[in-house]
Amino acid sequence: MNTPLALDGKVAVILGGTGGIGQATARRLAEHGAAVVLTSRSKLDEAASLAAALPAISNAAGHAGMLAAVEDTASLVALAAAVEAKYGRADILVNTAGFTQPIAHANLDALTDDFIDRMFEVNWRGQFAAIRSFAPLLRANNDGLVVNISSIAGTTGTGSNIAYCAAKAGLDVMAMSLGRALAPAIRVLNVSPGVVQTDFVAGRDQAFNDKTAATTPLKRVGQPDDIADAVLACAVSLRFSTGTTLVVDGGRRLG
Repeated sequence: MNTPLALDGKVAVILGGTGGIGQATARRLAEHGAAVVLTSRSKLDEAASLAAALPAISNAAGHAGMLAAVEDTASLVALAAAVEAKYGRADILVNTAGFTQPIAHANLDALTDDFIDRMFEVNWRGQFAAIRSFAPLLRANNDGLVVNISSIAGTTGTGSNIAYCAAKAGLDVMAMSLGRALAPAIRVLNVSPGVVQTDFVAGRDQAFNDKTAATTPLKRVGQPDDIADAVLACAVSLRFSTGTTLVVDGGRRLG
């Protein structure tokens, strides 16, 4: 007799699902039985191919790739409708989509109004808009979960640029606010990485990762699977947690 997996019957939607953290999270949730929807801003074929490669599940609808852009609220509303049409439900929303660009904190002129607006549009407003779009589906089963991928930059103030730090700090506060507002039907948690070995930040090569690892208490940088494990824990283990941020940084913020 097969033992049911922890996420059997659940549907997880991963915004930014084609990125390094998104892909790792998709695999981990699928391994535990969830049907996973990976989204891409413009590359439907890539999202569909990644979805097809995920572990098989009991849900007859399987996994799927879909299009959505976090800065385009209409596309998020359409995504929620498409998920409902295909699966009839959504249980987990993981916000991994975002972007950044290294700008020295002392270079105030480089941090233009347009750049700041873009940072908050993609790294804060988009996450809120996604939650707003999926709230009816997440609330319907009285056991919804939102996991936002934040950053220790939001508390250390030492991230790729000042606007990115501020947006991530706002994401942490959002989790507290929505943790209150959406309870008890929807839990809201943030996972806050330090440096993760992906191509998210341009210009961070192996030499940068090695230098960072040397000054991190656990002597390595994060891997996408580290973050995926934390998202899984939010779904299956941290059942009495909401409105808080789980730091997964190898102790880097202690330095």
